Amino acid sequence: MEQFESIEVADAVTLLDTGTARIVDIRDPQSYALGHPKGAMHLSDGTINTLLSETEFDTPIVVCCYHGISSQGAAQYLIQQGFEEVYSLTGGFEAWQRSNGPTDIDIEVS
Repeated sequence: MEQFESIEVADAVTLLDTGTARIVDIRDPQSYALGHPKGAMHLSDGTINTLLSETEFDTPIVVCCYHGISSQGAAQYLIQQGFEEVYSLTGGFEAWQRSNGPTDIDIEVS
């Protein structure tokens, strides 16, 4: 794969259920903490080196943002870093929530 591909929520969930893929969330830390795709790593300038060092380049990566726009640039960046199979989540976390994708929350909301 020389360029990332777009992936719908249902297909992303199926891919992630195989246990061989990773999902990363590039939204701001507060949005991530309030809810993110289950098992997603928060990807930022501060965590990119962790992803690069801990993830094999043949691992499929799904990139999630707010609405599916910013994830495209991040997905292309990951391709340039050597990842072989990268997807941008169509519709982002908004679509993930609408489709009732499995979600984790990192903070308690009162």
